[in-house]
Amino acid sequence: MTSLARQSYADFTHPDVAPLRPVAENIHILELFHGPTIAFKDYAMQFLSRVFDRALTRQNRTAVILGATSGDTGSAALEAFKGRDSVDVFILFPNGRVSPVQQKQMTSISAKGAHAVAVSGDFDDCQDMVKACFNDVVFRDEMNLSAVNSINWARLMPQIVYYFASALKVGAPEQTVAFCVPTGNFGNVFAGWVAAKMGLPVEKFIVASNRNDILTRFFATGTMQRRSVDPSLSPSMDIQVSSNFERLLFELLDRDGVEVARLMKRFAKSGSFDVADNVLRSALSLFSGFCLNDDGTRAEIRSTYQQTGMVIDPHSAVGLAGARQARASGLVSQDTPIISLACAHPAKFPDAVKSACGIYPGLPEHLANLMQRDDAMLTAENDMEAVQALLRAERR
Repeated sequence: MTSLARQSYADFTHPDVAPLRPVAENIHILELFHGPTIAFKDYAMQFLSRVFDRALTRQNRTAVILGATSGDTGSAALEAFKGRDSVDVFILFPNGRVSPVQQKQMTSISAKGAHAVAVSGDFDDCQDMVKACFNDVVFRDEMNLSAVNSINWARLMPQIVYYFASALKVGAPEQTVAFCVPTGNFGNVFAGWVAAKMGLPVEKFIVASNRNDILTRFFATGTMQRRSVDPSLSPSMDIQVSSNFERLLFELLDRDGVEVARLMKRFAKSGSFDVADNVLRSALSLFSGFCLNDDGTRAEIRSTYQQTGMVIDPHSAVGLAGARQARASGLVSQDTPIISLACAHPAKFPDAVKSACGIYPGLPEHLANLMQRDDAMLTAENDMEAVQALLRAERR
């Protein structure tokens, strides 16, 4: 495992792999965009692809990876798994609902076995189809399906590491820390929760959302209520069904799988469920919700640039605004360091950044010609049978 880890992060562009930068008094940004696709998903995916490849090769087996993306998972998975003889990768993404850079990162990968699939729908539709394919036992076994979305526990495990590593830099374990995490599918912040359960002293996790604020509303009311997805400047968080929240719910309900299943079935049928007051209190002992609209996101990008010279992407801006609000409101103690996760390079969202602060962020050198690269993209209707037919036709 040590050798796999060293191989996984050898080509990251910063010697610290995940550097920590001060941005305000006792507030720090954890830069998680120094991997090959300049987003935090690289930290798990580069490791996971090597684990998959080694295990499958040793067993003389092959697999089909099926995943869904709201932007960053797709390019990270395709980049990590491309060219590996043991794996075909199919990534579903919502057509027209990711940034141009995010889409180009996926569609410009032309290696054998790597497939970006544009689906007519939103991310939740893509995610639902992935889950349905895995629940179809005949199809799952026929394809030997595997997952790289955070429904696969192995995807979350490498992310636990940077919570410990960053906390140690600000004084843990003697010093309690807080984290603000831009959140869509709840996987990244759940990895932090696991770190806390492993002994990392965490005062609070601020779950930062854009105007698709289902998680913020849950932490305020105890009601999880689905609404339509509203496109925003931070498209990776344009989600109304946070799959990994089910994992936290399982823990909050004392691992009562029957009750979790009841609530999730109700959510699937009616679009909402409620938890008891004591369950909400338990959640609020460690979590707090925060949301920011597009105007607030632009304002945070602009003020951060004016105050520090740092250019941040819209998702990181949502997180940093949440960290500042937590400090100003007293939610987090004044002497507790807050680490805000910067999950993507600003060049992934150049138009949004330029509209906010006047700076058009350039891509890193290894991606400088990205937008001139040729496309290789498949398309599918928002229909499980259509997706299954495509996988059967395109797999090696």
